[in-house]
Amino acid sequence: MPLSRQDCPSMPYRRALLACACAALTACSPFGAPPPALTPAPAAGAATMAAPAWQQRGMRLLHIAPQESLLTITVRRGGALARLGHDHVVASRSLQGVVAPRAGRAAFQFRLDEMSVDEDGLRQAAGLTTTPSADAIAGTRHNMLVRVLEAERYPWVRVDARRIDARRVDARRSEAGGEGNMALLDADITLHGVTRAVQLPVRIEEAADGRSLQASGSLLLKQSDFGIVPFAILGGAMAVQDQMELAFRITARADLSAPGSGAGPGR
Repeated sequence: MPLSRQDCPSMPYRRALLACACAALTACSPFGAPPPALTPAPAAGAATMAAPAWQQRGMRLLHIAPQESLLTITVRRGGALARLGHDHVVASRSLQGVVAPRAGRAAFQFRLDEMSVDEDGLRQAAGLTTTPSADAIAGTRHNMLVRVLEAERYPWVRVDARRIDARRVDARRSEAGGEGNMALLDADITLHGVTRAVQLPVRIEEAADGRSLQASGSLLLKQSDFGIVPFAILGGAMAVQDQMELAFRITARADLSAPGSGAGPGR
């Protein structure tokens, strides 16, 4: 039966309903960037990373310095009502792991519950123009860890990388017009209990004495490739896009005394 004019919602009511929907998305979207104001959840059982399987006795290792390293993941809003939500950046500043430059290997890990959400500086760097409230950031963090990533069940993200054959690297450099300090890695990324193999272009700067190294790069991943269902409400009208943008800047040093630097020295 058609509605009469009196049965139709009034304009103020519809505005209120839209405002509620907007609040629901901004408080519930899944990913975000690191705010210094937010204290990361304590890393229960955080421990030094076990030595990777490829590590050999006497192998020269550099250890990742977490205080000098950063990994970010940017996710963007989607759906018909995307304009009402926010894009988000989440970040880890607690990477732990090792790099073996001569062997062309690297392994590192970080805990999801140590990631922070929507740090002002990182939002600006990512070109995000909206400003989520503190409540929205808290809601984003909760839904990211509990509803989307199931962080209690899958607390760690792990990456194991190896240098690709030099001929393949040279071919990729030629295609991209890259410089000599670009490398191409095969990387196994484990997230949400699922491991996927990706090719990862990396810019590497190694100190002349070989005692430190900086690596940076970025790539696009899909949440669904790791068995993750992107967050959505209102039948998908307000949602988070499947694609996520991962970027990293990692510093590794020969100093084995750096706390949280990763696996123990080669034995």
